[in-house]
Amino acid sequence: MTLELPKTADIVIVGGGVMGASTAYHLAQRGVSNIVVLERTAQFEDGATNRCAGGVRYQFGTEVNVRLSLASLPMLETFRHDVGIDPQYRKCGYLFLLTRPEEVELFKRNVAMQNDLGAGTRWLTAGEVQARVPMMDVSDVLGGTFNAEDGLCDPNSVLMGYISSARKQGVLVLNEVEVTGFKTGGGQVRRVTTTHGEIETESVIDAAGPWAGQVAEWAGLDVPIQPIRRQMITTTPLPDLPPDFPFTIDFARSLYFHREGQGILTGMSNPNQTPGFDQTVDEVWELEAMEAAMKRLPMLASAGRLSGWAGLYEVTPDAHPIFGPTPLGGFWLVAGFSGHGFMHGPVAGKLMAEFLLDGGPRTVDVSMLDLARFSEGRLIEEPNVI
Repeated sequence: MTLELPKTADIVIVGGGVMGASTAYHLAQRGVSNIVVLERTAQFEDGATNRCAGGVRYQFGTEVNVRLSLASLPMLETFRHDVGIDPQYRKCGYLFLLTRPEEVELFKRNVAMQNDLGAGTRWLTAGEVQARVPMMDVSDVLGGTFNAEDGLCDPNSVLMGYISSARKQGVLVLNEVEVTGFKTGGGQVRRVTTTHGEIETESVIDAAGPWAGQVAEWAGLDVPIQPIRRQMITTTPLPDLPPDFPFTIDFARSLYFHREGQGILTGMSNPNQTPGFDQTVDEVWELEAMEAAMKRLPMLASAGRLSGWAGLYEVTPDAHPIFGPTPLGGFWLVAGFSGHGFMHGPVAGKLMAEFLLDGGPRTVDVSMLDLARFSEGRLIEEPNVI
């Protein structure tokens, strides 16, 4: 059966991950009709959103990221009431393990900033870290930070909640439609070209995640977003793992752990990973990551590998997202979240509705996260990325 695209749309959203879905939902909530979401994959679970670890946190190193969390995480708490699907928000807390003196100073400043904004993060001494995670080898840990409101949500539940609700409000969401380019005129986007034909529109939102830079390039724009592979595994059950085990991050190694069922999900960032769209599992790196994980959490030596997969971060030069308009009229960006897009997806969609309908962001001031900051040298470095 041949798919027929609508001939026109008020707004075309490129990408059916959490950014595109949340944006469609919030625009529809504001009364916008004739919205089309184009997703290249056949199943939503094949996209970048469902390949993430599902963490949500208030602990960031810049004020704007903390403010995004302060707006976004409460939206996940009310998600079941607002959207109709339980996002499975589990407040297990995030525990950062710090092993270098410079990290201690940085995170003490971060804790002060987070608390000034109302995030409620605690500083932990080395002894308090040991008491919190006695099953881990923390002999080299100098201190840590903990926020009990941080935790986990189910990416698929959040994504499909937005998709389902947007569809009920009249949004047309199409799978297996790949955008191939744009037609412009007079400095304005005019048409979206796809593998199934063209859609006439004067508003395009690039929410294509790791592919957002490529999509923008087809519109003649230079958007510095690179796809970087990250991978993780889950283990067989660990009977001695306590039910209140926190999402734990060995910051120096970008090594993390959280409960997944009766076992553990663990991953570690590869500092030598080259940019690209490869999502196959690097077995050599997986072994190296598991060796590091077992040193930190020795009980992993008794666990088996249950599953493993790779996904893509969408990384900008300063590890902050890009919001808002571009030099091409009618072409908007919401991308480049550098590994923390899932948790900020709810508020990001709301902000994009504000950009298009109110002339700018209202819920959180993200005006400094514009595309022009890269050419103007206004980068805002986020140190707390794993």
